[in-house]
Amino acid sequence: MTVHRIAFLLWPSTRPMTLALAEEALRTAQRLHPEVVYEQLFLQAEPVEDTGGWRLPGEPWTGRLDGLQKLFLVADEPPANLAPPLANALKQLARSGCTLGALSAGVYPLAQLGLLDGYRVAVHWRWQDDFAERFPKAIVTSHLFDWDRDRLTACGGLAVLDLLLAVLGRDHGSELAGAVSEELVVERIREGGERQRIPLQNRLGSSHPKLTQAVLLMEANIEEPLTTDEIAQHVCVSRRQLERIFKQYLNRVPSQYYLELRLNKARQLLMQTSKSIIQIGLSCGFSSGPHFSSAYRNFFGATPREDRNQRRNAGPCEQGSAVERG
Repeated sequence: MTVHRIAFLLWPSTRPMTLALAEEALRTAQRLHPEVVYEQLFLQAEPVEDTGGWRLPGEPWTGRLDGLQKLFLVADEPPANLAPPLANALKQLARSGCTLGALSAGVYPLAQLGLLDGYRVAVHWRWQDDFAERFPKAIVTSHLFDWDRDRLTACGGLAVLDLLLAVLGRDHGSELAGAVSEELVVERIREGGERQRIPLQNRLGSSHPKLTQAVLLMEANIEEPLTTDEIAQHVCVSRRQLERIFKQYLNRVPSQYYLELRLNKARQLLMQTSKSIIQIGLSCGFSSGPHFSSAYRNFFGATPREDRNQRRNAGPCEQGSAVERG
């Protein structure tokens, strides 16, 4: 029997759900398989005022961080600068070979110490621009979570559970991870490389109402694509005006954006379902297999079959980086 010692270093902004998702995944694993033992330690990174509401578990950090297999930094708002003693302790822990993780805004203190330089980092869409500007040496992604060597990061929300299921799978096998997901009524185990569903306005970088309406129409009509004239008619602009709006805000014509949208949807289905390639092509608005394969290869640099096989043959650590363009 191997005891896995995992600590959670908590900042005052930590929300109950963020911590509960991680904690419950580990507790459920132990309940289902008693030979699986996770010793969980909860430490408070900063003094916490008693406001009468949610209280962080555990005790204040007292100067030691040792004997851990993994340490997760947890915050739901970017913390301020670290106290020097804690900063030194975290750097020492990194040098000792401990796997360091960050949940939600817990990525900020790790990045402040340079401990995410050169690593892929899953950052919540709300903070991506800010984080990338402040920490240019980190590789910011829109993934649900990233497992890059000895760094684990989850963007927040339910992605915390996704990451902990990956930890269980790595530590004890996919069968246990699957059993825990079933016990918690998780619809499916999501891979880290899947992308966050970023709100439309943030994805477009624009709040232009006609552009938003047009893109929503495209997203609602993947299997049977509309023509550019039909979209223009629905949003009450001329075809030329619609093309001008897309060119101004997205630097592409509507038909090109629509094609990329359908291809990204097709790639998502390739990686997440067992549907045949021809089924996926038809469901994404392509009239034939050769048409779908040619368009897919031109955009992604590989045929649908090659891309699917490459992803299935990739190890857990490589899967997060295999889909960067989609």
